[in-house]
Amino acid sequence: MPRPPLRRRLLLLVLLLSVSAAREQPSAAGSAERRCFCQVTGYLDDCTCDVETLDAFNNYKVFPRLQTLLESDYFRYYKVNLKKTCPFWNVISHCGIRDCAVEPCQSNKIPDGIRSAGYKYSEEANTSAKDCEEEESLGAVDESLSEKTVEAVRQWTRHDDSANSFCEADDIQSPEAEYVDLLLNPERYTGYKGPDAWRIWNSIYEENCFKPQSIKRPLNPLTSGRGENEGNMFYSWLEGLCVEKRAFYKLISGLHASINIHLSARYLLQDTWSKKQWGHNVTEFQQRFDEVLTQGEGPRRLKNLYFIYLIELRALSKILPFFERPDFQLFTGDKDRDREVKSRLLEILHLIKAFPLHFDENSLFAGNQREAAKLKEEFRLHFRNISRIMDCVGCIKCRLWGKLQTQGLGTALKILFSESQIENMPERGPSPTFHLTRQEIVALFNAFGRISTSVKELENFRGLLQTLQSRNFRTGLGFRRSRYHGGGN
Repeated sequence: MPRPPLRRRLLLLVLLLSVSAAREQPSAAGSAERRCFCQVTGYLDDCTCDVETLDAFNNYKVFPRLQTLLESDYFRYYKVNLKKTCPFWNVISHCGIRDCAVEPCQSNKIPDGIRSAGYKYSEEANTSAKDCEEEESLGAVDESLSEKTVEAVRQWTRHDDSANSFCEADDIQSPEAEYVDLLLNPERYTGYKGPDAWRIWNSIYEENCFKPQSIKRPLNPLTSGRGENEGNMFYSWLEGLCVEKRAFYKLISGLHASINIHLSARYLLQDTWSKKQWGHNVTEFQQRFDEVLTQGEGPRRLKNLYFIYLIELRALSKILPFFERPDFQLFTGDKDRDREVKSRLLEILHLIKAFPLHFDENSLFAGNQREAAKLKEEFRLHFRNISRIMDCVGCIKCRLWGKLQTQGLGTALKILFSESQIENMPERGPSPTFHLTRQEIVALFNAFGRISTSVKELENFRGLLQTLQSRNFRTGLGFRRSRYHGGGN
């Protein structure tokens, strides 16, 4: 049989080399990126919105405006008690890890309007205080109360404040509560990992997500089972839940995914005596979200990130009337700056309000009113318990951001289920039916800032994976060409 022409033989050889290179490169062009983002596309479960629309809306409209807002004095200082005792187990402190530490603010660094115990929302309330003094002295009523009555009133207040709250808030008047500058204590990789960290998430998922013990959560590091059937059983169970309990799980999973994205995006890449370098760790991201490395779990978690984004986005769209009131201030004591920050805040909220594909919270807690009310209360108490678990985090910086983000999400849920109270707020003066504390406001917007940042970081990691894959593919192909030519000499 005659041999094929030389040109044809060369073409066949190049084709065979290309196929061989592709087979021996599991992360060849496109595959590694697809393995992390295979489910991060199209419509979201239980929603009418798609991932691509949210990416464009967040990355080019919301994210840049929100980052500027969060750099302002009102939003950068968060008062928190990081010394509360864990109510569930003895915590092994990780204070010895340098990057776990939190540096509280010195009191002289806090703007007077934030630090002052006499802080008010309303400028009118501040300026009218002196006018009231004479009236109070002339028409005074003996308002002294016994110690027993004072304590009873405090208990009533705590009960009223917690009745619609999804979080157990810190007592900001406690001597142990301190202001923290969030810009000087960013959320990033700290080295906090292993059984202590696993215990936190295990307690959240296993004890608070409405899951029976017979159903095993995929990739639970504290259990021995790791098979594919385990994941299939879990998601079959999850799909059989009512929409409210399914939403609860997706919120926690989305929050977990967001935190893991932050740790991968601000990873300690270099630590020498002269400098520390923080940046994107693609390998860490793949270990947490690659479809193969996580047995299909990673891409599901990334999709849940968009669910929590939609929930918090919807809450911000509904809270606009609270901030639009003429006498409401984001008060720090700098009048010009405060007006500028409020204007920037309202611009963001109007932008969010105009988003056309909001999550429909009316699908939650519908049907029989008695059953719906019971389920809503169960939902609230489960989330409130999760906020208490944050005091069990051994790494102080992780505890800071865990407490802030759970309080922010809890505040978003409080807003979503207070629609009638928000609609009935008076245009001026205090609202007896609905109120947000400064801590809730700061937590709400910083928590959404974390979720917004995570969505933006997915775009960055997608690009990094594509670049890395292309480079690896070219390197592998170049190696095979050199080996082939070398063999011919």
